[in-house]
Amino acid sequence: MALFGFGKKKKEQEAKEEAARAEAEAKAAEEEKARNAAHAEAEAKAREEAAAQAGTSAQQMRAEDENGEEEKKKGLFSRLWQGLSKTRTNVAGRVDELIEATEEIDDDFYEDLVDILIMSDMGVRTSDKVIAELKRRIEAERITDARKAREILKQILKEIMNQPRKPLKWPMVMMVVGVNGVGKTTTIGKLAMRFKDARHSVVLAAADTFRAAAADQLEIWAQRAQVPLVRHSEGADPAAVVYDGIKKAQSTEADLLIVDTAGRLHNKKNLMEELRKISRIIAREYEGAEVRTLLVIDATTGQNGLQQAREFSEVADVSGIVLTKLDGTAKGGIAVAIMDELKLPVLYIGVGEGIEDLQAFDADAFVEAIF
Repeated sequence: MALFGFGKKKKEQEAKEEAARAEAEAKAAEEEKARNAAHAEAEAKAREEAAAQAGTSAQQMRAEDENGEEEKKKGLFSRLWQGLSKTRTNVAGRVDELIEATEEIDDDFYEDLVDILIMSDMGVRTSDKVIAELKRRIEAERITDARKAREILKQILKEIMNQPRKPLKWPMVMMVVGVNGVGKTTTIGKLAMRFKDARHSVVLAAADTFRAAAADQLEIWAQRAQVPLVRHSEGADPAAVVYDGIKKAQSTEADLLIVDTAGRLHNKKNLMEELRKISRIIAREYEGAEVRTLLVIDATTGQNGLQQAREFSEVADVSGIVLTKLDGTAKGGIAVAIMDELKLPVLYIGVGEGIEDLQAFDADAFVEAIF
């Protein structure tokens, strides 16, 4: 009996211990569940905070990029403003003097305004066209305030200079032409650096083999831009240089091949044949490449520059103009004359010696800088 009673108590004790263990396990499971829930909540909160921080960082980065871009634009316009100071004095200064002295918009006002535009090397034809349109708008809007005529004049000039441009297409061959002394080699060097800074691969070809030291000058720019240069000996066949330049561009999968060509214009027939030969080589050896011909003109030559543009347009399919040395002249009106008379877009302008002083042409910024 005693043995039986002891066994019963033992079973009861074991049952109590089992119940205690079950209760402890249930409690532990509940605590684990609570800890997991708290951990999950903490993780979710951390993710939310990280996302919010990332969003703020992204916004800050975008704001910094936008601010940087805005500062860059301001810097470029400042260079443009400074580079066109002589033209601004010659044009805007005289226009403002005329407006201050004008009590009534009459024929004398228009005649004086024509003279100011002609003196800026805008040319007689373009100047007459601009003033005729100005007179038409003033009369249509019944404007009597000469100061309003100034704003209309700016708008007319912007309309003339805002010409459509072809979008860039890769790979591209850019043939650069122009008479000696206009800054052709320097322009090529600056273009190479400009495109390389935009993360395009560039190859230069020194096909002006007739001018002494032309290839040497281009090699200096190639070294500065850290781009390959293809050159032959002085007097070599320019087309052969272009051929090798094409092969170099193809082998390196370059985006852009810039070709320096001879600047001789005293014999149109020879120049025409040379450019045609180069064009045939490009068409045959570089199928699918976009071909552009840029004409470099020295702005200080004024109307002579316009004549050069006419003559080169007769022997080459000119795609656009690079107008250099605008900082050295008070006659920046030549840009308007070229675009109006020849219907050729000015693609780049040089307003100083620095790399960034070769700027993509912006009609609105140009007009604002000279007024």
